[in-house]
Amino acid sequence: MQAQYKILMVDDETDLEQLVRQRMRREIRSGKYAFVFAHDGLDALEVLGQNDDIDLVLSDINMPRMDGLTLLEKIPDVDTDLRSVVISAYGDIKNIRAAMNRGAFDFVTKPIDFDDLRMTVERGLQQLEMWRDATASRDQLQALQSELDVANRMQQSILPKSFPQTDQYEIYGSMVPARNVGGDFFDVIRLEHGKVGIGIADVSDKGIPAALFMMSSRTVLKGSALSYEDPGKVVTLANEQLQDGNEAQMFVTLFYAVYDPATGLVRYANGGHNPPLIVHQDGSSTTLPLTGGVALGVMPGLEFEVDEAVLQPGEALVLYTDGVSEAENLDNEEFGMDRLKTVFADSPPASARATNDAIFAAVSEFAGDRSQSDDITCLVLRRTGP
Repeated sequence: MQAQYKILMVDDETDLEQLVRQRMRREIRSGKYAFVFAHDGLDALEVLGQNDDIDLVLSDINMPRMDGLTLLEKIPDVDTDLRSVVISAYGDIKNIRAAMNRGAFDFVTKPIDFDDLRMTVERGLQQLEMWRDATASRDQLQALQSELDVANRMQQSILPKSFPQTDQYEIYGSMVPARNVGGDFFDVIRLEHGKVGIGIADVSDKGIPAALFMMSSRTVLKGSALSYEDPGKVVTLANEQLQDGNEAQMFVTLFYAVYDPATGLVRYANGGHNPPLIVHQDGSSTTLPLTGGVALGVMPGLEFEVDEAVLQPGEALVLYTDGVSEAENLDNEEFGMDRLKTVFADSPPASARATNDAIFAAVSEFAGDRSQSDDITCLVLRRTGP
């Protein structure tokens, strides 16, 4: 049976091939993926020359003879449509950034978390399919709506599709894109010592430029989060990377927090984003204080402060973009913070997904038939255990 996708894995660790075949056996047996292996960049180029049907390259960075960064530079000479994902040591932001500059779509860290690998591979292949579709129909991509459709699909492709749910906490998020595509995104990042990072962002501008800057911002946030545990340092590093070479002068508002399930402690930094809410067990809501940060990508040399709060069991931290608070009805009224706070006044959140769904239902009912000009995005973290 011919596999749906063919993946080349490049790594000098001899036991990785057996591990991948064992951990990905379900996908291999079902015919979803077929794997071929190479042990360094030179071997990889030889394999690519002999196989013109490879869809995705997973490559380690540090290898003998030819390293992963050099391989990334040579891949476009073989096939401009190939998508690449790099495998790097935890926190190796310098090499990760270099890999992104050489065309890598995403990265995973060692030791490999195969759940994360699966999601990363799926996102890479989704983008590949979108690129193939766009290439096949590029002569028809003249109308504005076609451009917005591509941007919308790019935007949706990087959002998490599955969320952690443990006996201590649960997370759920979703986005309803506007007719005019903006640049909202959210992400959930597994960290060391059982902690989890959550972020939500809104890129300036709309259309293809916003979608591209959004994808870059998401990658920068993930790399920064794996480099530092302190949220202030994460946002500071992200700002420096986004500001560097930002010739389009775009910017992104960003809220990023690190949650410790053992204590309920939320430490966060806010780069000009809407202040999240803590929804209490009785249905009342508290707005998290701002930390004084401005949007990312505006200027270099900024330091972002950190604040903290503690989630009690049953409480939910609600992250949202201004597509929620500024949603308009047919009378040009905005949904506003007061309405957002009253969503749970009579029915406190029962789960992260229920919290998210209640907000979307309230905004939809308020807006009625009014088309929205901005994405509506929420990400909810709820503490479930003591």
